[in-house]
Amino acid sequence: MKRYHVTTFGCQMNEHDSERIKGMLETLGYREADSREAADLILFNTCSIRERADSRFLAHLGAAKRVKQERPETVIGVGGCWAQSVKEEVFRRFPFVDVAFGPGQVHKLAEFLTSDSLSAQGYFEFEGFAGHLPARRERPHQGWLQISVGCNCRCAYCIVPSTRGREVSRPLEELVAEAQRMAAEGVKEVTLLGQNVNSYGRDLRDSSGSPRRFSELLRALDAVEGIERIRYTSPHPKDMREDVIRAHAECRHLCEHIHLPLQSGSSRILKAMRRTYDRERYLDRVALIREHVADIALTTDIIVGFPGESERDFEETLEVVDAVGFDGAFTFIFSPRRGTEAAQMNDSFVAHEVKVQRMERLVALVQRRAQERAQRFVGRELEVLVEGPSRTDPTRLRGRTRHNKVVNFSGLASAGELTRVRIHSATSQTLSGEELLLARANPAG
Repeated sequence: MKRYHVTTFGCQMNEHDSERIKGMLETLGYREADSREAADLILFNTCSIRERADSRFLAHLGAAKRVKQERPETVIGVGGCWAQSVKEEVFRRFPFVDVAFGPGQVHKLAEFLTSDSLSAQGYFEFEGFAGHLPARRERPHQGWLQISVGCNCRCAYCIVPSTRGREVSRPLEELVAEAQRMAAEGVKEVTLLGQNVNSYGRDLRDSSGSPRRFSELLRALDAVEGIERIRYTSPHPKDMREDVIRAHAECRHLCEHIHLPLQSGSSRILKAMRRTYDRERYLDRVALIREHVADIALTTDIIVGFPGESERDFEETLEVVDAVGFDGAFTFIFSPRRGTEAAQMNDSFVAHEVKVQRMERLVALVQRRAQERAQRFVGRELEVLVEGPSRTDPTRLRGRTRHNKVVNFSGLASAGELTRVRIHSATSQTLSGEELLLARANPAG
């Protein structure tokens, strides 16, 4: 029996693709190995969004090269966005790599492995969705649902359009059928994935010839029996329309959490980023969301030190962060990515020490406001989907609320169960509490 080892870098779409890669390999008779040294097939699913991801991957690839030197029959494969972005040079730079494939060619890995000759091959055209492949889920009760691939936006800092191509949506009926199969397999929580999920369906038509809408998909999935929670990532503020916001208020299983990337609080910088919305539009969307779902949890992405960012631009970002009061934020120091418009702006790059100092100020504010926001949960009883033992205390359990807040708690529930937890304390990132044991028989009550 041949064995495989997969290392995943980057976003949730990559996590999804890796689950599909594992499922595909296991249908070919492979089994997962505990380490690269024990594997016949070593795979990397790569990311190219951040410079740090590139650096981490290259270090791991060097370790795989040493394994191949000791066992030349080992097959090494590189997939994902990094492979797509350097497709013209991957085999020249790394001659020990046997197969390389882009995000739209995951299925070609099986073709390569079952061919008579294992000469080096590269596959980089978009031919299909990884979502069509079998999956080996990390958690049986949680599943990814890939609703689209690619992106039609042209953000100045982003490499995704060149690595995942133009936006293509999967048919609504196909997605509903997949969600039904997932529910039958025991999945309780589904996360919809796309580079820009809320522009879903514009390339599709219903029976009347009208474009499909993201809110239509949300409502269709809300009706799938057995699916208790629906999440999605990531939307674009320009496409956060009222029909989607109303779905949050009206769909029982759609969670009270929206991840709404800000990137900058300065309209001038947003324009330079080609984000197609300004500060006022973003704040208007936040106000509309909270008008319909007052208890919503809002999280975001913010880039510090985009080329040309002045101290005043940065202060405007701090003003928005303070005004919104995010429940959490992913913060990044700008790093130029090859092939993007922002990489050509070197005459206006912000000094590294300035970016670091700004990042420290931003993180301090994000954490303070998140800590303040989290206090609203103290004393409440919240529904928690159990994920397993706590990472910090194995005698306790770890789960997640509908607001996407991590909860560490005392209790007897098992992974995959929905239970109710009384919250005793809160930090900026986690909640702490105790399971209400009498509620386990009726977690929705």
